Amino acid sequence: MPLLEVTQTRHVSASIRLTDSTATQIDQYASFIRASADDVVEQAVSYVFSKDRDFQEFLKSPEAQRITPTLRVRRGNGNDVAEQGKKSAAPASSPTQTPASAAGSKA
Repeated sequence: MPLLEVTQTRHVSASIRLTDSTATQIDQYASFIRASADDVVEQAVSYVFSKDRDFQEFLKSPEAQRITPTLRVRRGNGNDVAEQGKKSAAPASSPTQTPASAAGSKA
């Protein structure tokens, strides 16, 4: 029996719009905890989802399966997605551009 269990996680790259101040705070928090901005967004969103009891109940309902996706997701293999996320995330720190890119973390 192996001593380690490696779980393969599928990542997607998603483009989201953030205010300049939120994008800056994500970068600041990432620096503060020595993590990537992707990890900060992934963990923050996962935390909110897990703590919202009404949302957890909604997920159990049939309505949760009939949503209309609004998140702009680019699907690809793990290596390509990670590289796309790095390329698209870099311009987000520019003060003249408000859209920021975020990709799933390495959870």
